Amino acid sequence: MVETPPTQTHVLIAYNLLMLAVDAAAIFAAARAKTVGGRLAAVGAAAFAAVLLCGAARPGIFGQMRLMACGLFVHGVILSAAMAVIAGHKRWIAAAAWGATGMALAVVGVDAFFIEPYWLDVSRLTLRSAKIEQPLRIVALADFQTDTLGTFERDVLRRVVAEQPDIVLLVGDYIQVDAERWDATAEQFRRLWREAGIAPPSGVYAVKGNIDPPQWTELFRDSNVHLFTDTDSVEAAGVQITGLSQPDSLDPFLRMAPAERFHIVFGHHPDYALSDVPADLLLAGHTHGGQVRLPLIGPLLTLSNVPRSWAAGVTQRRGGDSTLVVSRGTGLERGNAPRLRFLCRPELVVIQLQPAK
Repeated sequence: MVETPPTQTHVLIAYNLLMLAVDAAAIFAAARAKTVGGRLAAVGAAAFAAVLLCGAARPGIFGQMRLMACGLFVHGVILSAAMAVIAGHKRWIAAAAWGATGMALAVVGVDAFFIEPYWLDVSRLTLRSAKIEQPLRIVALADFQTDTLGTFERDVLRRVVAEQPDIVLLVGDYIQVDAERWDATAEQFRRLWREAGIAPPSGVYAVKGNIDPPQWTELFRDSNVHLFTDTDSVEAAGVQITGLSQPDSLDPFLRMAPAERFHIVFGHHPDYALSDVPADLLLAGHTHGGQVRLPLIGPLLTLSNVPRSWAAGVTQRRGGDSTLVVSRGTGLERGNAPRLRFLCRPELVVIQLQPAK
């Protein structure tokens, strides 16, 4: 269970108040500077102060990311706008550059915090195999990971139903709240699940994620969901489905006997795909696709040992005989983390299995 320290809100408020003082000092220094270098030095000093304050707060890696996001998308915009005004019409090129910088930061911030986290993408993949006798539609829902069950979460479950799947795979990390709120939020989750009415003809199957507590199975109490509390296999709709325990999904040396049927293996972490698991389709989540992806760079942080190119999307394994799909998930890292996505929309994965032609 990941808990949010009660002091983190106070840390955030204190950081922003101190940064407003830093902003004011930097703007004052820039206004008095007689050269471009002096003005740039004032802004650079403010940026350095922002980094120092992040370290001094010691809020942990996710807390530091949250403070840095505030520094960039709030105080960066303030300083850029002020520098554009200071440059004035006499230095219109500099004013335009500062104005464009502030505008770009504002646009990215709005997109990352208020648009992309709620802009669901449905990714579709078709696989053909001689082991498939009739078409089969699978929907994989990874990292629902929420602390507030609202319109977006309800819409995600409705979309699952709308896809008319034959099988639904739930890839772990369902709710992320502190221990005091878990029971109440779990009840809200159960209510939302019942209202959604997800009941595909060949079943719903779920594994545990790394943020899920030992009592995670209570989320699906009195439901139609088959829960893999340990690594196990079942047969459904002519395929073999293996659900991995959370520790096994982390095992890069995992061993498994081959199956005669089309074999689907799914676990929360993608690390198990580093092993030579003899399966036709492997599914995982956990990485959130990085949540933040930059052009030409990709995900900044995956919290996984798989290659960064595997952190989201489709990867062919075993000479093309095995397909790994890592979902970006539909939720976000909660707790003290910044709640943003950039170039990494939440994702529902729909896989169509077809007989070979």
